[in-house]
Amino acid sequence: MPRSLPWSRAARSAGTASAGRTASGGAPAARRSPARRYALPVAALAALGLVAACAGPPKGGGSGKDTAFKLSAGTPAAAGEIDSFTWAVYAEPPTLDYISAFDYPANTILSNVCESLMRWTPQLTMAPGLAEKATNPNDLTWVYDLRAGVHFHDGGTMSADDVVYSLGRQMDPANGAAWNSNFSNVEAVTKTGPLQVTVKLKQPDSQFPQYMATAAGVVASKAGVEKAGEDYGTTGSLDCTGPFKLGTWNKGQSIELQRFDGYWGTKAKSAKAVFTFLTDASARTNAMLSGEADGGYLIPTESYDRLRASGAGTLYFGEGLSTVNVNVTSMKGALGDVRVRRALSLALDRRGFVKAGLGGAGTVTSALTTKAIWAGAPAAVRASAFDTLPSPDQNVEAAKRMIEEAGATGKTLTVATSSIGQDVSVLATAVQDAGTKIGLKVQLKTIAPNAFTSLFTDPAAREGIDMFPETYYDSITDPMDMLSNFQTGAYQNYAGYSDEAYDALAEKARAESDPAKRFSAAAELQKKASDQVLWIPVAEWPTAVFLNKRITGAPTTISYLYYPWAADIGAAAR
Repeated sequence: MPRSLPWSRAARSAGTASAGRTASGGAPAARRSPARRYALPVAALAALGLVAACAGPPKGGGSGKDTAFKLSAGTPAAAGEIDSFTWAVYAEPPTLDYISAFDYPANTILSNVCESLMRWTPQLTMAPGLAEKATNPNDLTWVYDLRAGVHFHDGGTMSADDVVYSLGRQMDPANGAAWNSNFSNVEAVTKTGPLQVTVKLKQPDSQFPQYMATAAGVVASKAGVEKAGEDYGTTGSLDCTGPFKLGTWNKGQSIELQRFDGYWGTKAKSAKAVFTFLTDASARTNAMLSGEADGGYLIPTESYDRLRASGAGTLYFGEGLSTVNVNVTSMKGALGDVRVRRALSLALDRRGFVKAGLGGAGTVTSALTTKAIWAGAPAAVRASAFDTLPSPDQNVEAAKRMIEEAGATGKTLTVATSSIGQDVSVLATAVQDAGTKIGLKVQLKTIAPNAFTSLFTDPAAREGIDMFPETYYDSITDPMDMLSNFQTGAYQNYAGYSDEAYDALAEKARAESDPAKRFSAAAELQKKASDQVLWIPVAEWPTAVFLNKRITGAPTTISYLYYPWAADIGAAAR
């Protein structure tokens, strides 16, 4: 799911925009509106043609020759255990209830406490999680065989009843789950054995099994959730199965996780993990430099050079599956003419933005999806997804002619901006500059960081706003995670775009079991979305993580949103 950060990945603030899904605080449901090897599960996925989709991005990653960063596959493995480490996060989660975990702060913490049926690995592949095997005997059936002897934090043993209950909470419309739309094709979830759950689909769905590796597939104790009642997710135990359990939550300050000694898998290397809330980007950076915080993800882009030169630790970049975009939220005014949208895209200085807004750590793009998300596609299909798109190069004169032809010279547009991070503010300013050069009047509307997230959830907050910066991250390694956003009625289809041909092709792609055919349909969708400039794509943005000299082991990829990454962190030296 998007995850969508407003800052910059769909809601990240100061290095914390929000993504799928949305970086800056993240939009709850930007979705279709969201190193062990196992041969059996892969074979099972192959039956539905999902192997390619779950294959992950190209191995050994890299960056463009004109960029100021290099992708790392990971960080050095921990040399031993530690008593504790402290992690800086840009905001306090409003809840840790898994059905509402749709943004960076919540998922960064929750991924270490609650586990899903399947697991997203640091390599962005899919592997068994609480289900040791997943099979699909036919296109409308998925069978999950659960691990035996898995214990919840409060002492109970996981059973099929807990899975049925946990997925049922996601599906119940009354709960308003952020991941509800990912269950739109689910007919029923039933217990078919003490440790077996069967999911029946209304129609074939290539996306559903992939989302079972995200927060959509989390399994919590039925007894624990019912006991907590309305307090679940905000106080007391989360009663999940992860390598850490929820400890003390000091509201407004920090959340402490404690190692769970009854964990079924490899035990966490740290006895405790403390997440400290530092909403100010400078304060977050200073905490990492001083040692007050041992590390953090979503590093403020303006701090990249300072952290790299500090000698206090190492700044790593990894695959992020994230694109920085300008979300078109209204087509009622000048943006209702596609020529105006095309002109703004053509006049935008993407390279200047990458340098000033992303600290040089990014690559310009005219595609809504990252290249890595197409790693499982045949070469010809992969090429077709990008080769037919417009050049990302700036051409102000051509853009100005488009505005004149559209009769839009002098028309006004409003772009939301915020101090949430320089990626957000710089991009908003870049759009204003582009519009001014081609004859438009672009005004900026400044929104407080805490209120910026409302742009994703509250239509009233978007009133009078035509566009805003959004960093979008994919929660699965499939381009449909992003491209489904433009179907009629989709959660993040704020501008109300509706096209029957687009909807039909999206449904065809979702139902397609043949990876080559599915990617081919996705390539067509990307071309349609590009032609209509439904959002303005700007840059691909890697994941950034800083570790001081005391710790190591954290994954460099965006897998940390759904993988128990904190369990891998330990001492950098014995």
